[in-house]
Amino acid sequence: MSSDNEQPEEPPVGGPEQLALIRETVRKAKVPKAKPRTWRGAPLAKELPVARVMVNKGALHLDQFFDYAVPEDLDADAQPGVRVRVRFGAGAHRVRDGRREGGGLIDGFLIERRAESDYGGALAALASVVSPEPVLSPGMLGLARAVADRYAGSLADVLQLAVPPRNKRAEAEPSPDPLPPPPAPEPGSWERYGRGAAFLEALAGGGAPRAVWTALPGPHWSDELARAVAATLSSGRGALVVVPDGRRAARVDAALTALLGAGRHALLTAESGPEQRYRQWLAVRRGSVRAVVGTRAAMFAPVRDLGLVVIWDDGDSSHSDDNAPFPHVREVLELRAAHHGCGFLLGSTSCTVEAAQLVESGWAVPLVADRTRVRAAAPLVRTVGDQELARDEAARAARLPSLAWQTVRDGLRSGPVLVQVPRRGYVPRLACERCRAPARCRNCAGPLEAPGERELRCRWCGHDEPDWHCGACGSTRLRARIVGARRTAEELGRAFPAVPVRTSGRDHVLDTVPGRPALVVATPGAEPVAEGGYAAALLLDGWAMLGRPDLRAGEEALRRWIGAASLVRGQQDGGTVVVVAEPTLRPVQALVRWDPVGHALRELAERAELGFPPVSRMAEVTGSAQAVEAFLASADLPAEAQVLGPVPLPVAEPGRARGPKDPLPASGRGHPPAGERWERALLRVPPGSGGALAAALKTAQAARLARGGQDAVRIRVDPPDIG
Repeated sequence: MSSDNEQPEEPPVGGPEQLALIRETVRKAKVPKAKPRTWRGAPLAKELPVARVMVNKGALHLDQFFDYAVPEDLDADAQPGVRVRVRFGAGAHRVRDGRREGGGLIDGFLIERRAESDYGGALAALASVVSPEPVLSPGMLGLARAVADRYAGSLADVLQLAVPPRNKRAEAEPSPDPLPPPPAPEPGSWERYGRGAAFLEALAGGGAPRAVWTALPGPHWSDELARAVAATLSSGRGALVVVPDGRRAARVDAALTALLGAGRHALLTAESGPEQRYRQWLAVRRGSVRAVVGTRAAMFAPVRDLGLVVIWDDGDSSHSDDNAPFPHVREVLELRAAHHGCGFLLGSTSCTVEAAQLVESGWAVPLVADRTRVRAAAPLVRTVGDQELARDEAARAARLPSLAWQTVRDGLRSGPVLVQVPRRGYVPRLACERCRAPARCRNCAGPLEAPGERELRCRWCGHDEPDWHCGACGSTRLRARIVGARRTAEELGRAFPAVPVRTSGRDHVLDTVPGRPALVVATPGAEPVAEGGYAAALLLDGWAMLGRPDLRAGEEALRRWIGAASLVRGQQDGGTVVVVAEPTLRPVQALVRWDPVGHALRELAERAELGFPPVSRMAEVTGSAQAVEAFLASADLPAEAQVLGPVPLPVAEPGRARGPKDPLPASGRGHPPAGERWERALLRVPPGSGGALAAALKTAQAARLARGGQDAVRIRVDPPDIG
């Protein structure tokens, strides 16, 4: 036994008292916190002792790689692509024994190992390797850099979108062995399109065709997407499909499972949860799965040997990311198709102006059906304009024209009827019945709404108004300026008491409804699929969508209408659609003819004449008046750049509560925060100068942040809405 373990034969005098005093002193003493393990004096890696790291700092002036020393004990795990922890922010004065120390710990990605560093001073060391799993490939790094440069953003911000957070338990599990390539599928319903079968043959043969696909109405689009993926897999390559939401991802997932069986594709959606989503993502990165179906974040999925990228319904706003640098799925997939030399498919039942431009430029070929097939698959579309409404007693009394009532009655004899209402809620807009003045909140002057039959509440601050009276005339009676989906469902329920009425909207979205007679009232984008298709559909309040002060108002209204009408049975099966909008307007005529491509081509021609996107490239700069002015003065813009504005943005009332989509300064999109006055300037350049514009904006913003400018501006390249 050592002397440390020997016990004295007799305790010293006062021993118990001294021990008690020591225990009390230890109990009161502060336990020092364990400091991170330092590497001072630790040997360096013998080969390639320098690690080039991308730190997770999204500031533009820090958008560069930083060199760190590699300790010998981290040599094996510190490989390119892994997550690491480094100390960042240590000054040059914190150098000991020729090596830099200090700074705060921050996450990053190890980009490469080098023999020497370009930096002449002392290097800090890697603090740790978070995981030996390489999650960032050179191909993904190149794509992220291209996206950052296109959108005037930082590489760190793009990598935050591209690489999901680590889950230790999912990472510890092995991925399944990859399955052999499946056989090439039959064309199936692709034969309805002139070049559909040839497109699948090119994918199965290892080719890289690029196409814009205008899908016929009906439920076949998910099976057709699955066959395109299967054709790509049969060539030994991978495929990526990005859809706007989880409901449509589930349909493509079911179609792929039915066609190929389980285990050949991964589903990447937010509904999966972080652990399952990371497990699926790892299976894709490791090559166990070659096909991916997912929502917006899946646009960066690390598919091995990528042979096809697909985007469905590119006009949906969900495809535009709300986080800096605000990339759009369509543009990212175009970059992937160009970088990887793979096939590209843009599909929708409608057609955006950007899709039409891809065809007009020759970058992609059209996949469309002949007019005979279109007329057979599309429902009969009838219109009700303002003149008919003015002469229609039923329309004046209940907001629904006689033609709509008759269509509902006829449709309910054979199946469900869809009613699309462009506003959710009960009565989203109210006004005084006597003087027509808008009903406003006494607390913050915000607009009042009626979420229920007997409720009255402010849309901005949530204040209840049980005893409202008009400030202009004193009346206590209200009228509806805009009627919502719930009020419409109530009116239809009274008109058809023997028929069940179901609603689908933001608060509760239905995926499917039975094929039995029923009234289904839904807001745009929340329309459920009916078994066997709807017998009829009503598209109400067309003026609400067409009257929006937005460049894309007509295109968006047509896309919403066609999306709902595509769920109705074809004309040969008696399907009928009634749209309540002025018949002479271009989007209404395009719906009647079922010609979304023609509408997009005419819109493209007008924008080319006026110099609007996508013919030109545009960027948006918003912030306070002083910040926008100073930024524009400091930016070295291209000579051909045209500055539109600045113009003031609408000012939100100071009492308005910040909503979930209201932006913080220098981030997000929409109106300025409550009480702040912002201005917006639009910068426009001709085709071919978009890269120079993005580079100039990024340089100016980086210089501004490096100087410590507190009054920052927000930059968004290719904003989805410009008013």
